[in-house]
Amino acid sequence: MATITETKKILIVDDDPVVVLNLSSSLRQPGVEVVTAGKLESAEAALDKYFFDLVVADIRMSGVLGVEGLELLSYVKKNSPKTKVIVLSGSGSEDLRKKALERGADQYYDKPIDIADLMHRVKEMGIYSVK
Repeated sequence: MATITETKKILIVDDDPVVVLNLSSSLRQPGVEVVTAGKLESAEAALDKYFFDLVVADIRMSGVLGVEGLELLSYVKKNSPKTKVIVLSGSGSEDLRKKALERGADQYYDKPIDIADLMHRVKEMGIYSVK
């Protein structure tokens, strides 16, 4: 079972290492630990080990299904309902956006992501302390 800590934890899941690097460097703040995963299985293993305050996940990773992020979203909401989820998509599909929100995504962004807006949203979610 995942353990809850005082340090905020963010899990970033994307198969594109450049996106992972950009997001992790942008979202890492004092008192916030960022963990990354490049595929669904690694993300699920991290979620089983730790409690995350936020998961930021791409919908389409390099798996067979093409919508691993939706599967991960369902996994998070079932196993850790207090965890916030932000879903990312490079496809710009209205159908995928609708499916993500129906499954409980707290926010949906099309790529490329407006990092300033993402950080503002993360702050609104209570991940960062208000200064």
